[in-house]
Order: sequence, then structure tokens, then C-alpha cells
Amino acid sequence: MSQQNQNYDENDIQVLEGLEAVRKRPGMYIGSTGPGGLHHLVYEIVDNSIDEALAGYCTEITVEILEGDIIRVSDNGRGIPVGIHPKEGISAATVVYTVLHAGGKFGGGGYKVSGGLHGVGASVVNALSEWLELTVKDGEHVYFQRFERGKYSEQLKVIGDTTETGTSVMFKADSEIFEETIYDYETLLKRLREQAFLNAGIKIVFSDKRENDEEKSETLHYEGGIRQFVEHIHATRGLESLSGEVIYISGTQGDSFAEIALQYNDSYNEVIMSFANNIHTKDGGSHETGFKNALTKVVNEYGRKMNLLKDKEKLLGDDVREGLTAIISVKLTECEFEGQTKGRLGNPEVRPFVEKMVQEKLMNFLEEHPEVGKMIFEKSISALKAREAAKKARENERQKNAFGKSPMPEKLADCQERDIRYNEVYIVEGDSAGGSAKQGRDRRYQAILSLWGKMLNVEKARIDKIYGNEKLLPVVTALGTGIGEDFDIEKLRYGKVIIMSDADVDGAHIRTLLLTFFFRYMRPLITNGNIYIAQPPLYRVERNKKIKYAFSDEERDKYIAELSEEGKYKVEIQRYKGLGEMDPEQLWETTMDPEKRTIIKISMEDAIKADEVFTILMGDRVEPRRNFIERNAKFAQNLDI
Repeated sequence: MSQQNQNYDENDIQVLEGLEAVRKRPGMYIGSTGPGGLHHLVYEIVDNSIDEALAGYCTEITVEILEGDIIRVSDNGRGIPVGIHPKEGISAATVVYTVLHAGGKFGGGGYKVSGGLHGVGASVVNALSEWLELTVKDGEHVYFQRFERGKYSEQLKVIGDTTETGTSVMFKADSEIFEETIYDYETLLKRLREQAFLNAGIKIVFSDKRENDEEKSETLHYEGGIRQFVEHIHATRGLESLSGEVIYISGTQGDSFAEIALQYNDSYNEVIMSFANNIHTKDGGSHETGFKNALTKVVNEYGRKMNLLKDKEKLLGDDVREGLTAIISVKLTECEFEGQTKGRLGNPEVRPFVEKMVQEKLMNFLEEHPEVGKMIFEKSISALKAREAAKKARENERQKNAFGKSPMPEKLADCQERDIRYNEVYIVEGDSAGGSAKQGRDRRYQAILSLWGKMLNVEKARIDKIYGNEKLLPVVTALGTGIGEDFDIEKLRYGKVIIMSDADVDGAHIRTLLLTFFFRYMRPLITNGNIYIAQPPLYRVERNKKIKYAFSDEERDKYIAELSEEGKYKVEIQRYKGLGEMDPEQLWETTMDPEKRTIIKISMEDAIKADEVFTILMGDRVEPRRNFIERNAKFAQNLDI
């Protein structure tokens, strides 16, 4: 991006409306008052510094978590304008931090391209902070102003002289607004790393200086930009590249700029991440559609040119994207986002721009690198054959059951209730656990499906291998929705699908295999909030007919201490190695009774993280899996008690 408007001053700050509603309705501005909204505060301030980098004036951003979960973000940009605003009569810097929709992003000439909340960010962060301190260096003086819950008692003032330029913002999120104000290092690191990849050359130094944690620091600096982003995804997931170096293409149309980095790997899954002005468009949009259309056309055209494709053969989008990792990034003067969460890019002119660029430049690349073209084509043909085999297997299943509904699995003990608002199915491994669950359940609304042995690892298999698999088909039949392109959530037979496995390594493996299957082939069950994990107890602690069930070692020790208080009576401790060791009453009381049980709902708040987790845990490579376990990362989950 070229530099423009070197004289960025108070006249570039335009005011649209006031700040009254932010503290009353914070969710409208930052999504939620939970962890997502809390971390969003940091993103908004960092985005302002990123905008300075996009404009060509900032090369380094420092982000720190200080003791007390105070955040400090500093950059070496031009510094927010400090002159008196022509309409407001106060410093332009004060206007930016106290007036909603005030900023250099509304056609005032301050920024050609910007992300963030289009000028909303700074004032929203200020409004939702217990306090915020702003320091600005303009090359001559150092200016300072303190705000408390968005208000100030003193105007911006000079506190020193300097030859440097830049802005530093320090703030503490307001505990009156947020459910908790503790920042997660890994969450912030992921987002900051993303920003460093998307803005090649910028340096982001991120550190955690809280006393209760071991100090951590990372310098995020990627001259290769989104090429390195693709390499990073493959490295963290333990995926082997099949297409040599990362393919990179870019182009401009007027003030719009698009760049794409792509590489094929040895998996069967696609990872496509798209961004518009550094904002992750998780629901895609015109830029992603343009890329997908062009990729499908190019691979088909390449196959015909090279006489590799038979006359009537045609590769579909799913075929050419199997094993693909791609990053799509567009920078636009004005982004039109659809939906309140800005999840989808709407600009219609972007699709033909991206499509034309990819068609021309990718075809040129493949013609100049025939070995890469052949590899991509062969992988796509292999996916086509698997798709056709899956179709045949599907048709065979339908023919088997052509004269009526599919028979329910032999090991399904169904419930009486058919309304999915009330009914639920427990998927249990093993006959003994299944027997206890069947006897202990409330048969009015609780169904039990017993499985035997470990099932197919779908991370290493295509969809055609699922049809006919004796371990997975009972699950598909019992739920009733179908899988893959046949999936129909309207046909779901149970409102809650609860995975209930032993509290040991084998049980964890079975849980992960089932979750991988749901994630890959029945994903709407996760996005719709239908998948849960049961939490059976680890210990039974008893003394003198008083019984407590412990779900952790800490809870066990607590109950031992409580039950031992009166005299030194012997406390009996039973460690449950499996669900089958519990009698039906115990299983009901601890794990299945809705009044007492704890079940974990699996959510899709962070689909990319979940995708990464499944690839690491269920893939072939040992090292990424070991690293993951050592870091003890977790899925995004929430308790449903």
C-alpha cells in the first residue's frame, strides 16, 4: 500500500454520533461480555496500530499483559492527532477516545484501508475500561490523558519532549462489565500471529508479564507474509506438503489488492481462511467464492489441456480442494460486511476480480511447473473416485432399505419420547457399560446405543470408507441425519447426543474418534449444540454409609478430609476404571440424572482451532501430537449442568 496524506491531522477526524449506549449494551459493540468480548478489546487497539502499518507509517507494535491483567499496546506510527478538533473544540485524540464513530476512517483521508470497527474501537474500549491512559508522541512533545469508564477530568496535556512518534494505550477492562477480566495468552498470541502473517514485514512483540505466570514473550515477524502462514498451519498440524513451495499469487484492481497463498498436503481435508482488511471472514464471502470458482475451473482446464481428463469427466469443487490449505487476503478501501459479526464479505466487485486473477496466474504457474500441476490433478482425480465410490455405497445402502425405513441398530435401546426437545441418546462403549446404562436410564426419554471396540479413524479415511463400517453405521442410522452432502438436521432423532466413555486413556481415544467423525461428516450437530460429553466420576468415597462421588483427585482428597473429621474412621475409596464397574443406580445418580449430572457441550466457537486439534490428535505424526498434549490445549467448551 502506498503512503498517502502525510499531513494526518485533526481535520481528518470526523464525528458521527455519541457514546451513550456502549456501557448499557456492550454486546452490540464487542459481541459479548464473556472471554470473547474481553479479548476483543485488545484486538481493537491493536487494529488501530495495524491501520497505521497499512498506511505505511508503523513498523513495530508492542503488546503486553501486565500484572493485574492490564493491557499496554504501543506503536511507532505517527501518533493520534493532538490538535484541537474543528467541530468539537477539544483535542482530536480525546475525540477519538470519547466519541463513538470518531476516527480517521470515514473518508476524512486519514486511512485508505482499515480494519477494526471503523473508528468505533478506541471509544468502545475506553467506555468498557475501568480506566485507560493514552500517551501520544508527535515528534516534538509527549501528550498524556487519563480516562475513567470513558470520562476524563483533565484535558490532554504535555508531559515531556521527544523526537519520537507513536501511540501507547494502557487500560484495565471493567469488572462491572465483564464476567471475568483474565486474559488468555494463547488466545491473544493466535490473533497477533495472524495479524503479523497478514501484514508482511510488520513486527509485533507480545509478552505476558503477570507474576503468577512464567514470563512469556514472542516476536512475530514474517517477511514471507501469508506464505509463511500456510507453512505455519502445516507445521503445527504435522501435515506433509505435496506441492513443493507455497504457491503465491497477487494482483491489484484500482485501489483493491488481493493476495493468495496455497499449498496441498497429504490429508483429505481443506483449510481455507479468508480475510478482508485483516478481519477474518469466517463465513467466507465474495473473495472466497471467486477463489473457489477459479480453482475448480483451472484444474479442470489444466486436465483437458494436458489430455488427463476424459471427455465426460468433471472435477467438482470438493475434489480439487481435498488436502488444500489456502489463505485469501484482500485489502479494500471500503469493506461491506454481511451480518452483525462481520463474518462474510459482501463486496460484489471482489468476486470477478479475484476469479480473473486466480484463473490467469494459477494457470500460468501450473504450465510453468508441470510437476505441481500433475500432482494437484492426480490428487483431485483420486478424490473424484472416492466421491463416486461413496455415492455407490450410499445407493447400495438405500437399495437395502428400499422397502421401508432403515432398521434401527441391534444395540440401540430406544426411548419412548420422540420430541427432540426432550429426548437424548447416550453413545456408550462396551456391553457391560451399555447394560448398566440401559438398566439405570429413564427409558421415557433416554436412549442407549452400545458400540463395541474402537472405530474407524476418519481423519485417515475418505467418506467412501464410512459406508459399510460396522462401528460407525449404527451411529449414522440411530441419529437419522445421514452424513456428508446427504446430511439433514431436520431428520435428527435426538436433541442431545451424549458420548459416555470410560475416564481413562482408551475412553479419551474413543471420545476423540467420535468427535472427529462428527466434526468431519456431521458438523452441523456441533454448530447446532447437539453434541455433549458425559462426565462420570473417578472415585467413590465412603465412610459409615456416607457416600461421595469425586470427579477429580482434588475433590477425592477434599471428601476424604471431610469424612475423616469425626474420629479416625477408615475411609473406603473406590477408583472407577470403567463405567461397567458402576451398578445402574450409581451410573444414574452420578452421570445420567439431569438433576445432578454434569455434561460438557461441544461448541464450534473456534472451528479453526477445533480443526487443528483433530488433525494433530488423529493424524500420523507423533511430534505435533506430543507438543499439543504438553501444552494441554483444550477445545472451546462450556458446562451444561
